[in-house]
Amino acid sequence: MPVIGFLGAGTASVWSQWVAAFVQRLQELGWTPGRNVSIEYRWAEGRSDRFTEIAAEFVRLKVDVIVTSGTPTVAAAKRATSIIPIVFATASNPVGTGLVASLARPGGNVTGLSLQQTELAGKRVELLRELIPGLRRLAILTNVKSPNAVLDMREVQAAASTLGLEVIPFEIRQADDIALGFEALKGRAEALYVPSDPLINSNRIRINSFAVRARFPTLYAIREDVEAGGLMSHGPNRLDLYRRAADFVDKILRGAKPGDIPVEQPTKFELVINLTTAKALGLEVPPTLLARADEVIE
Repeated sequence: MPVIGFLGAGTASVWSQWVAAFVQRLQELGWTPGRNVSIEYRWAEGRSDRFTEIAAEFVRLKVDVIVTSGTPTVAAAKRATSIIPIVFATASNPVGTGLVASLARPGGNVTGLSLQQTELAGKRVELLRELIPGLRRLAILTNVKSPNAVLDMREVQAAASTLGLEVIPFEIRQADDIALGFEALKGRAEALYVPSDPLINSNRIRINSFAVRARFPTLYAIREDVEAGGLMSHGPNRLDLYRRAADFVDKILRGAKPGDIPVEQPTKFELVINLTTAKALGLEVPPTLLARADEVIE
């Protein structure tokens, strides 16, 4: 029975929807966990030091394929093995970060789905400006230990500057920094942009609670952060990406080489707005913006 090693950068509860989408698609393709395939789950719980440990464990277990998400976890898996196939459900700029040689011909033992996260940063800031026309000062909450988050932060800073916004960096390295950061931001910002990464995902409810208390509208890339109380998100549909990751695994388990499977890009993008959070913040969402939303949470 082939074994899939699933390296989750966050927690099982936060990733439950994505895992369910991945497993459901596997079953549609003929792979039923416990019957003709086994899945070993390991959770790093937002701790980057765990990525290397888990990857090394999967190598010792001799799993048939490693599934993960996010550039740091993919890089850790790639350092651990050049033989075991690695499939990433999401990764920002996989060519630029050296995960693959090219999108069309990845080469090596890595393939998966590339996020267009940084390219969307400008669009997100424009959406926030549309929601808050008088916006002048934008804080960016960034886990500076995450290369993807730092890249996203820089793109947002550039987009915000173009729109004449003052940017206030809000840098964290661990969960304990979140409360201190919000305290330091009091009276200095009017909205908050939050680049996605495992540490942020694992603390999304806490972050949103602080943001509502501080009267900060929040902008995310992931809909699940808005479902957890954030205000608005715009980005690829993660459930779709995890379903498509299962197609990659299916091909590999049936004999395809990861280096020959082209890296794909997102095809489904969505704008999600949480009206409950908007009301808590005293914000009136423009009807034109609501009309463009793929989902409105009430």
